[in-house]
Amino acid sequence: MKNTAHERKEKTQKQKPFSSIYFIGKQTPHWPIACFAASLSPEKIYCHLDMRGLKILDRFTSTQVHAVNPTEPSNGKTHGGVSRAKFNSRLIKSFGSNSKPKTLSSGSGAEALLLPCGVPATDLLEPSIDPHLKPSDFVENLADLYRRLEGCSSQSERSLLCVEQYSLLSGHGDPKLLRRCLRAARQNAADVNDKVVLSAWLRFERREDELVGMAAMDCGGQVMECPKVALVNGVDPDLVSGHCQCGKDAAKAVSVPAFKGSECVGLDEEGSDVSFCIGDEEINCRRCKIASLSSPFEAMLYGSFKESKKGRIDFSENGISVKGMRAVEVYSRTRRLYLFSREIVVELLSFANRFCCEEMKSSCDAYLASSVDNIDDALVLIEYGLEEMAYLLVAACLQVLLRELPSSLHNSKAMKFLCSSKVRERLAMAGYGFLLYYFLSHVAMEESMVSNTTVMLLERLEECATQRWQKTLVLHQLGCVLLERRKYKEAQFHFLAAAKAGHVYSVAGVARTKYKQGQQYSAYTLMSSIINEYKPAGWMYQERALYNIGKEKILDLSTATELDPTLSFPYKYRAVANLEEKQIRAAILEIDKAVRFKLSPDCIELRAWFFIALEDYESALRDIRVLLTLEPNYMMFHGKVSGDYLVGLLSLRVKQLSEAECWMQLYDQWSSVDDIGSLAIIHQMLGHTPRKSLLQFRQSLLLLRLNCQKAAMRSLRLARNNSGSEHERLVYEGWILYDTGNREEALAKAEKSVHIQRSFEAFFLKAYVLADASLDSEASSHVIQLLEEALKCPSDGLRKGQALNNLGSIYVDCGKLDKAADCYVSALDIKHTRAHQGLARVYHLKNQRKAAYDEMTKLIEKAQSNASAYEKRSEYSDPEMTKNDLNMASQLDPLRTYPYRYRAAVLMDEQRETEAIEELTRAISFKPDLQMLHLRAAFHESIGDLSSALQDCQAALCMDPNHTDTIDLYNRARD
Repeated sequence: MKNTAHERKEKTQKQKPFSSIYFIGKQTPHWPIACFAASLSPEKIYCHLDMRGLKILDRFTSTQVHAVNPTEPSNGKTHGGVSRAKFNSRLIKSFGSNSKPKTLSSGSGAEALLLPCGVPATDLLEPSIDPHLKPSDFVENLADLYRRLEGCSSQSERSLLCVEQYSLLSGHGDPKLLRRCLRAARQNAADVNDKVVLSAWLRFERREDELVGMAAMDCGGQVMECPKVALVNGVDPDLVSGHCQCGKDAAKAVSVPAFKGSECVGLDEEGSDVSFCIGDEEINCRRCKIASLSSPFEAMLYGSFKESKKGRIDFSENGISVKGMRAVEVYSRTRRLYLFSREIVVELLSFANRFCCEEMKSSCDAYLASSVDNIDDALVLIEYGLEEMAYLLVAACLQVLLRELPSSLHNSKAMKFLCSSKVRERLAMAGYGFLLYYFLSHVAMEESMVSNTTVMLLERLEECATQRWQKTLVLHQLGCVLLERRKYKEAQFHFLAAAKAGHVYSVAGVARTKYKQGQQYSAYTLMSSIINEYKPAGWMYQERALYNIGKEKILDLSTATELDPTLSFPYKYRAVANLEEKQIRAAILEIDKAVRFKLSPDCIELRAWFFIALEDYESALRDIRVLLTLEPNYMMFHGKVSGDYLVGLLSLRVKQLSEAECWMQLYDQWSSVDDIGSLAIIHQMLGHTPRKSLLQFRQSLLLLRLNCQKAAMRSLRLARNNSGSEHERLVYEGWILYDTGNREEALAKAEKSVHIQRSFEAFFLKAYVLADASLDSEASSHVIQLLEEALKCPSDGLRKGQALNNLGSIYVDCGKLDKAADCYVSALDIKHTRAHQGLARVYHLKNQRKAAYDEMTKLIEKAQSNASAYEKRSEYSDPEMTKNDLNMASQLDPLRTYPYRYRAAVLMDEQRETEAIEELTRAISFKPDLQMLHLRAAFHESIGDLSSALQDCQAALCMDPNHTDTIDLYNRARD
C-alpha cells in the first residue's frame, strides 16, 4: 500500500507565511467590496503611475515610502463621506440584482465606488522575510551538525543538538522531520527541566489543546508527552519509545497511605521530652525525632548548644506558625504529608529549607509538585518554588503553563511573569534557559508576529542565547518581528547583528529596512554586493528585484524563479503586472503556476480578486471558500474584510446547490482529481451542517493531499470533536496519532473501534497502518482481509474506490496481477480516477507498455491535478517522451524530486558527470531532499570525490539517520 499512499496523502510541507496583497488608495474596513459591486472593465484597472521611464538613480533616491497598513477613517464613513451602512447596502443591492451586471465602461454607478478603492499594484507587493535560519550553504551546515551528533557522548548535549537541528530544518517546513527532531531531543533529555519543555512542545505540535475533553495535564498515552514521566530525572531509552502506563497505575499513584492509631495526633506531656514554644503555645515533641530531621537540629538538641539541656525551647522568632510546628512534629514521627493542607506544606517547605531538612524539603517539593493542576495555582506556587529552591515544584508549575499553550499566552498574569527579565534570571538559577524561551517565543510568533508578548519573549530569548546559532536565530527573528511592527531602525540593528554573526540571509532584512526608510539605492547596492560575493540563490534576486526597475526588475524575478521555482512572490508580481497591462486571463494563468504546487492563502486571495475582476463569481467564491478552509478567520484584502462576509455577498450571484446537488458535485470533482474544487464544495456543505464529522474528515484527506498539514490536522481534530459515537471518535483519534508518528497507538485505536462496532473507516485505518510497514506474505494477507472486511461495511463510492485502489496495490505487491486489475477496474467503475495509475502498473508488469502508457494518458486527461500523472507516465514512455513528461511534471510542480533524479541519472549514464551533479545541485538548493542528497553522494563517489560524497551522506543522515542505503554508502566512502 506504500505505492498508493497518495490515496490518502502525499509528503506534507508546512506552509510558510506570505505577505498580504496591497492596494493603492485609501482603505476602510469594507472598501474592497466596492470592487465587486459591479463588473470590472479592464480600461479602469490600470491606475498606478508608470515610473519605468524615470532614470534609475532618480527612482532610487526617492524618499517616498508606501504605506504598508494605511490607517482607516475613524468617523465610521467610507470614501466620499458615505456611511458604511449605506455603502454596504448599495453593495448588497448590486450583488443581489438578478439582471446582467454592467461593466464600468457602460456608465454604471459602480465606477464611482470602484475608483477610490484602487487595485492590486506591483509597486506595493512585497515578499515576507522568512523568520527561520537560512544558511548560505545548507548542506554543509547539515553535514557539520551530523558530525557533531555522531561524536557527541553526552545525552544532554545531544538533546540540545537535536534542538539546533530543529531550528536548522524549520525553514523547510517538513512537519514529520521537525517532529522527529523534537522526539530525538526529548528522548535524549536527561534532566527534568528539558523534559518538561520538550514534552509540552511535542504536545503543542499535536495541538491537543483543541481536542474536546482533553485537559492540559492529561496523559494522551504517549510516554514522551506524559506530564508525570517528564518530572522524573534521568534517561530511560526503552521507556520513551513505549506506550505510557500511567493511566493504568493512576489508582496506585494517588493512593493515600493509612495512618495507624493516633499517629497524626499531637503528643501529650508524658510522650514528649522536649517542647517548642511559639507565643503562648507549646508543641510537645520527641527530641530524637526532631533531631533526625537534619544535622543542625541534631547539633542543637544533642550537641554543645544550651538547647540540648532545655526541655522548653523558644521558637517564636523562627518564622513558623503553631500549626506549622505541629505539622513538623507529626512529620518527624510519620514522614507523611497527606493530611496537611497545601498552605501548611508550603510552610513546611520553608522550614525545611531554613533548617536544612533535606528529606522534608524533598517530600514537600514532590507533594506540592503533584498538586499543581491549573494556571492560577502554578503562578502562586512557582514563586515559593523559586524562593525556596524547590526545583521539582518549579518544573511542575512551568509544565502547567507550557501545556496550556497557546491559551496561557493570553493570560496576563502568566505573561507578566514569563516576560519579566528578573523572572528570567531567577529561572536561570533553577536551570532554565534558551530551550524554555525558544519554545515560548516559537508559540508566540505562531500566534502573532506583532504582539508585545512576542517581542518581550524574544528579548528574554536573546538574554538566554549563548551559542552562535542561538544568537543568530534570535537576532534574525527579532529583526523580522520589528520589521512587521514597522520599527525599521531597530529591525535593521538586529538584522545587521545577525548578518555579522554569519547569517547571510539577514542581509535581506537589512536591505528591506533601508528601503522602508527611503534608502532604495542603498538597498539595491547591498543586494548586488551579496549576489557578487556569494553563490547566487533565488531569494537574493527576488530581494534585489524589489529595488530594481523596468526590465532589470523583470530579469531579476525571472532569475529568482529559475534558481528557486518555489518562491511565490515572482509569480504574484508577474500576475499583477499582467493585470496592470489589462490582461486578466494572463494574470490568472500566472498565479495558477504558484497555486498548482503551493496552496498558500495570499496566492488564493489574489486569484479570487482576478476572478472577480473577470466577473467569474463562481470561481472567485470557490477560491474564497478554499482560503477559509486553510485559515477560517482570514481577513481578506489586507485585513479589511472577513472572508465569510465576502462568501455571503458572492453567494448572491452564484446558483445555490441543494445538499444532494453538493454531494453529486463533490463526487464529480473528487473523481476528476480536482482537490481545490472538492475543498470548496465541502466548505459549502459544512455551512449547512457545521458539525458533520464525516465531511471534516474528508476535508482533512484533501488538505493532506495538498500538503497543507496544519489545516488538515485542524480538520481532523474537528472531526474527532464532532464525532457522534465512540467508535467513530476512536477512528479519528487513530488518524491523528498516525499522522503524528504514533503508529502503534493508532493501531490500538483502530482495533478498539472495530471491537465496539465494525465499520469501513475502522478496518481501513487498521489496514492502512499495518501496510505502512514492510509486509511479508502473511502480513499482506492480513491487510487484504482487512480491506475486504472494510468493503463489506456501508460507505460511499469515494471511500470504497480508495479501498479498492489500495487493495489492488497489495495484490500487485503479492504478484496477483489479475486480482489487482479486477480491483482497479472496479474502482474505475465507481469513478475513482486515480485507479488508472494502478491499472497502468499492472499492464507494465505484464509487459504491456503501450497499454500502460494509454492508461496514464487517460488519467492526465481526466485529472485537474496531474503533475504526478505525467511523472508516472514517463516510466512507460520512450526516452524522448519521458523527457517531455518529466519536464511537464517539473513545470507543474517543481517540488517533485523524481524528475531531477531521473535527468541526472540519464546524464550520468551519458558520462556527463559534471552536468549530472549540477542538475541535482540546482534542485537541492531549493528542495533539500534525502534521495537527491544520496544520489549526488553516489555520483561524487563514482568520480572519486570522496570528501563531497561524505558531506552529502552526512547531510542526508542528518535528515534520516536510519536510511540504510546512505549508511552503506557513507561507510564505503569513509573507509
